[in-house]
Amino acid sequence: MPYTVVIPAAGRGKRMGADLNKLMLTLRNKPIIVWTIEAFAKDAWCHQIVLAIRLEEQAWFEEALHHIETPITYVAGGEERQQSVYAGLRAVSPDEIVMIHDGARPFVRVEQLHQVAEAARSEGAILAVPVKDTVKQVTDAHISKTVPRSDLWLAQTPQAFSASAILAAHEKAAAAEFIGTDDASLFEWIGEPVRIIPGDYHNIKMTTPEDLLFGEAILTKEDYR
Repeated sequence: MPYTVVIPAAGRGKRMGADLNKLMLTLRNKPIIVWTIEAFAKDAWCHQIVLAIRLEEQAWFEEALHHIETPITYVAGGEERQQSVYAGLRAVSPDEIVMIHDGARPFVRVEQLHQVAEAARSEGAILAVPVKDTVKQVTDAHISKTVPRSDLWLAQTPQAFSASAILAAHEKAAAAEFIGTDDASLFEWIGEPVRIIPGDYHNIKMTTPEDLLFGEAILTKEDYR
């Protein structure tokens, strides 16, 4: 089942504390974004990759990804993630399935990609994992409520949709100046259903320096992908 993946890659990664795009940081001497792109390049269902970048970094991305055989389209990203995804979606054919994936999530597995793509034929679909820890609601530095975790899940990517439907959601959000926390939240905002596909806890996002340590640990497992 063919799909296109849109990957926003124009962020600064302030929480990583680096003085460059965090996707350029390395795990086992390979940039994070290369690990991520290779995960999709290994999937025969993925027929196009759209990277939303800062144009001044395009030469770096082209050099780092020159070995990827899956066609890569580069578009100019925005200041915010949502703007970058919107720019990427405009480069996708409206009559196909599109996945939206964080460039800083290098450990997604091919079987998970297929599960999300299949589900997206009829509704939105995202990878997610159940919350493991007790969740506290806090007001003024004091616990106001312990939130039951039985129905709580942590959203991951990829998130998959009909390309025309998620583009319409982005267009409406842009017109209303609505900013969602992820693409699924835009789909929810316009009243469309989104299915949860159980993911795994290896599919972490490289956000802080500690995550780089976790990433190196994951890479010690031969079956991580």
